[in-house]
Amino acid sequence: MTHKVGPKGQVVIPKNLRDEFGLEPGDEVTFWRDGDHVAVRPMRSTQPLKGRFAGSALVDELDRERAADRTREDRR
Repeated sequence: MTHKVGPKGQVVIPKNLRDEFGLEPGDEVTFWRDGDHVAVRPMRSTQPLKGRFAGSALVDELDRERAADRTREDRR
């Protein structure tokens, strides 16, 4: 399957690929050079990072480590 690049550098993503990847008008995609071709991937950011790990053991462990670091710094 081939498509022509338009005057503004735009290329249409074929419908079957848009459907397969769940791409809708207005969705963001990212481009990068991959050897001798250009690759494109949908951006999937469904949840902001802030608060993502709230209530998890990871956050509790980080809090303990930070408290221990503060204690060590206060002793210096």
